[in-house]
Amino acid sequence: MTTQIRTGKEILLAARPDGAPTAANFELVERPLPELAEGQILVRNTWMSVDPYMRGRMDDKESYIPPFQLGAPLDGSAVGEVVESRSDIPVGATVTHFAGWREFAVVDAATATVIDTELASPQHYLGVLGTTGLTAYAALTEVARVKPGDTVFISAAAGAVGSVAGQIAEALGAKRVIGSAGGAAKTALLLEEFGFDAAVDYRAGNLKEQLEAAAPEGIDVYLDSVGGDHLKAAIEVMRQAGRIALVGAISGYNGAAAEQTPDLYLAATKEITLRGMLVTSFFDRFPEYIGRAAGWLADGTLRTRETVYEGLEQAPAAFLGVLSGLNTGKMLVRLG
Repeated sequence: MTTQIRTGKEILLAARPDGAPTAANFELVERPLPELAEGQILVRNTWMSVDPYMRGRMDDKESYIPPFQLGAPLDGSAVGEVVESRSDIPVGATVTHFAGWREFAVVDAATATVIDTELASPQHYLGVLGTTGLTAYAALTEVARVKPGDTVFISAAAGAVGSVAGQIAEALGAKRVIGSAGGAAKTALLLEEFGFDAAVDYRAGNLKEQLEAAAPEGIDVYLDSVGGDHLKAAIEVMRQAGRIALVGAISGYNGAAAEQTPDLYLAATKEITLRGMLVTSFFDRFPEYIGRAAGWLADGTLRTRETVYEGLEQAPAAFLGVLSGLNTGKMLVRLG
């Protein structure tokens, strides 16, 4: 099948940031679409994800994932409808893929996944049923395993990973779940909507004292998405043989030096395990996770929030917003 679609809009990396990125680092252009080769599909993107890890890809540095290229479109997780196909994926199917930041994507069918939109809304496959949810699940079932009766601390708890992680910790049998967020509105949301037992406001001063008050017997598990002062406080309040999943360190993503350095000698004397994780190492657990998470969504065990920006042209603003904590739950861009 051949469509009449011949051009599409996309967001390019116009310049690498010096410190915190700005709108000037991005450029919206319209370009011709390539003809499909055998085994490819043309997808009209309907939703795309913006995530904190993308900040590192804006720099020209070696990492676990290649940097964005200057003058080329950015990429990332997206959902869309197949409008043309030269593969066994039919026109009309809804798929997830990694060619976001554009209206239309030419994708190798082997790298796309057909999703069940009767099981959940399409955008959930970018959040709670996507790598966001899998990150929280793998962190708490394998990297820093939650045991029944544990006290669990989650940083960035009003964000995409954190809001899901707190609820998963409870589902796994945690006795007490504590979240960190910025401001009274977000901390209230942790308690009232996401079911956390306690919340600390990192903007309100002395994080360690707040954490000690919320967990007078100490914490057993910490999911770290922030680094810096959060990691330092968690180590100081952690009980003997505690477990820490190092998922991210958003406090240092723009190159700023950490204001507070974690005490790794204290971590050693407490026999704490600190383990880094990349969600790509746990993709084999997706079927297990989706099976459990779909059930949790259906019975209300798992509740989600989304912050949605409208239109491809708003993708840079959405990305800058997620870096500064403007989102509650998953940050998404709706394209159509």
